[in-house]
Amino acid sequence: MRWSRMLTMLDVHAEGEIGRVVTGGLGPVPGATMLDKMRHINEVDDTIRRFTVYEPRGCAQATVNLLLPPCDPRADAGFIVLQADRAHAMSGSNAMCVTAALLETGIVAMTEPLTRLTLDTPAGLVGVAAACRDGRCERITLDMPPSFVAAPDVALEVEGLGPVRLDVAFGGVFYALVDARAAGLEITRANARRLVEAGSLIKRAVNAQVHVAHPLLAGLDHVSYVMFCDRDRADAAVLRGATIVLPGRCDRSPCGTGNAARLAVLHARGAIGVGERLRARSVIDSEFEVGIAGTTEVGGIAAVLPQISGRAWIFGVHQCGLDP
Repeated sequence: MRWSRMLTMLDVHAEGEIGRVVTGGLGPVPGATMLDKMRHINEVDDTIRRFTVYEPRGCAQATVNLLLPPCDPRADAGFIVLQADRAHAMSGSNAMCVTAALLETGIVAMTEPLTRLTLDTPAGLVGVAAACRDGRCERITLDMPPSFVAAPDVALEVEGLGPVRLDVAFGGVFYALVDARAAGLEITRANARRLVEAGSLIKRAVNAQVHVAHPLLAGLDHVSYVMFCDRDRADAAVLRGATIVLPGRCDRSPCGTGNAARLAVLHARGAIGVGERLRARSVIDSEFEVGIAGTTEVGGIAAVLPQISGRAWIFGVHQCGLDP
């Protein structure tokens, strides 16, 4: 063995979505803020992203989270989400994976029955309340970044699909939210391939035809994901969703940032109020609890304060290396 670089990672998943956490071997990432660091990876040097995400060390089914010292003194730790296309500003399932990694390995001290901590992300601070027992995080609740509708009821012409209507909203990253039934799709495991193919076409079209920009966070200016949305036909309190992740797969979790964006749209249309709670289910029927804790504004835009709750499990530890 003649490795020129070695990283230690924890393998973690949140309700089925794998979010590996780099805990050792990572050098400094330039930047005064987490947003600066993300932009450095995306615009200057993405070596660490390619090293961790691409085969043979990475795979399409897994995200990698860089665990970093916080830039904001109010936070306990920072992290940046790395995926096949780029570094992203925030992810709810990955914040749960990071929280489990921090607390269950003692990087941040666990207090039972409830541990509170703050995560520093490129999308802002994320408050965490982790219900803990016998050294384990049993449930993790996230106070997500303020979420808002950026472009409601957009009409797109999508090559290969024709006309599509959607909402663009921010939930930590920007989403194109598409009514699955209106698109002629059902959110089921058997339909995963059709959802991925349609979502990939829509994502290319929306970024070509719709301009978005966060009013306060420079550089958050593109739609990261397409999320197909539906209500459960037997229970209106259950939201069904399928987020499409490059290079072409469904998010196994119900999706934290996607549901935060979706809550902003539902609230803007009077379909959910502050304090209400719903259940969000993924294409594999894993589940988050979602709701709105309050309202605020972002750069003069009406926004909501979503809360997302779910579970995460550490299932492995591994070291990966680079053979020169």
